[in-house]
This record gives sequence, structure tokens and C-alpha cells, in this order.
Amino acid sequence: MAGDITAVFLTARLAAATTLILLALGTPLAWWLARTRWPGKVLIEAVVALPLVLPPTVLGYYLLVLLGPSGFVGGWLEKLGGHHLAFTFEGLLVASVLYSLPFAVQPLQDAFASVGELPLEVAATLRAGPWRRLFTVALPMARRGFVSAAAMTFAHTLGEFGVILMVGGNIPGVTRVLSIAIYDHAEALDHASAQMLSGGLLLFSFTLLVSLYLVNRRFERARL
Repeated sequence: MAGDITAVFLTARLAAATTLILLALGTPLAWWLARTRWPGKVLIEAVVALPLVLPPTVLGYYLLVLLGPSGFVGGWLEKLGGHHLAFTFEGLLVASVLYSLPFAVQPLQDAFASVGELPLEVAATLRAGPWRRLFTVALPMARRGFVSAAAMTFAHTLGEFGVILMVGGNIPGVTRVLSIAIYDHAEALDHASAQMLSGGLLLFSFTLLVSLYLVNRRFERARL
């Protein structure tokens, strides 16, 4: 039971950190994708969306190779006197950020695209510079996208399994997240514990999505 509580807190920590990182990194990327007319942006959009179609074990395998002691990143860290990222919480965080990337960037990109040119042009006529237009016009008008991106990223991180297992393994208190704990209980035929954790995750995810739809509906009414 204590191990399951630790797994719940570890999962919440991973989901919160992943969400904050992706909102910070995904916002400028989504803004650029929504605004640029560069023909090659389709390649960037394909890379962003790749985790949606790529098997998690494939992504996890390549990350394990990259972050491990013989990999480019892991080997470089060890040469600097550090430690490789395979089977660590930091490695889980890297994997989770990459695997949840489209769940943050795509809602933000759609929200920025829906702002349109007119509000930004009006702000420009009032001598608002590019950064001021971004922070005073685009970001407030795209708040619905931020809510969706945060909720979807957090919920998606809670359920990650394949990529997490490949990169982090199953180390109690370090990389044993909620999905791994459920797998352990099911494999040990401890159905009571598996059902309790699964039911809790199902209830939380359902509540989060209902809340998201209610918030989005309120935003829609406010725009009318």
C-alpha cells in the first residue's frame, strides 16, 4: 500500500513537471507554427505529431539508447562527471515531455490560429510592438487553448506506460509510476489493488475531461 501511495505522488510529480515544461516550450513553438508561412513547417508539424502514431516502445527504445551510458546524451553527461539518464526520474521526464508534445502544442497552435490577424493588426495600429501584441492580445485570447493543453498533457502523462517502462524500468520510489504499479498488481493477480488504482485513475481522468469541457463551454458563451 505504501508503495502505491509513493507511485501516485511520483506520477503526479511527473505529470505536473511535464505539463509546466511543455507549456513553457510549447507556447513559442505553437505561436511560430500558427504564424509562419514557411513551406517547410509541415515537417515540424509532422515531428510534433509523431508520438501520436509512433508505438511508445519504439520511442522508448530510441530514448533508452540515447540517454543510456553508451548513448550520445548519456555518454556526454558521464564524460562531464555526471550520470546517464536511463532508469532515472529525469529520464522519465525527458521521455514524458517528448511523448506528450502534441497534446500541448496542437491545442495551443489551434488557439493561436483562431485569434486571426485583425486583433493583432488593430493592436499594431495602436503602436503595440510584437511582444506586447503577443502578451496583451494573443495570449489572453488563446486562454482556452492553454486550459486544453494543460489538461490534456497532464491526463496523458498519467496514463503513459510503454515509453515509461522502456526508459525508466520499474524502480520503486524512482521510476515506478501509477501505470507500472497497476501492471505489477495485475501480473501478480492482485486484482483488488489493480482495480482500486485503475478505478481512481479512471475517475480522475473522467472528472478532468468533464471539467475541461465545462470550462471550454464557458469560454464559448463568453465569446457570444
